[in-house]
Amino acid sequence: MTEYRSLDQISEAYFREHPDEIDDFLNEIFADYAQDGDSAALLSALRVIARIKGVSTMAEEIGMTRQGLQKALSAKGNPRLDSINAIMRAMGYHLMPQRMEIYSG
Repeated sequence: MTEYRSLDQISEAYFREHPDEIDDFLNEIFADYAQDGDSAALLSALRVIARIKGVSTMAEEIGMTRQGLQKALSAKGNPRLDSINAIMRAMGYHLMPQRMEIYSG
């Protein structure tokens, strides 16, 4: 029987082979989140990057348990802003506001 891989597994494998594309990926997922507010999609994407960086290592760095980090980044997770900020810092990024371009038309 054929064993299929999930989209997360495919994404994780891709970014392991192309780590230089993680920056653009993160920019895109946050831009998408700004437009649609889909926190489950954002957390899923962050979970993929966390696996690449090492969930246990990141959890230790930010003072969470591995399970706590996985729960925070789950589709049903509802992490606090300080948790997201700590997770982003452990990934080597920071949250920063960006002015929205508003088009009138």
